[in-house]
Amino acid sequence: MVSGKLFRQILDKFIASPVGGEARVQVVLPNGEFYDITGAKLMQNKLIGVRESHRIVLTVTPERARMGKVLRRL
Repeated sequence: MVSGKLFRQILDKFIASPVGGEARVQVVLPNGEFYDITGAKLMQNKLIGVRESHRIVLTVTPERARMGKVLRRL
């Protein structure tokens, strides 16, 4: 599980470079399908029996323009 603070730190490191700031943002599912992130929402949970009071929910859409094969991870 990734908290909002950790997620922000990760994004800040990516965005620090010009290449990372302009990079496409996607989610890959366990079956290998890629989805484009279209938005993010902060939502409040019911507080009964829940450790976290809020959650960040990313909304996705199927990949519109298929990207080429990944050359390497940076």
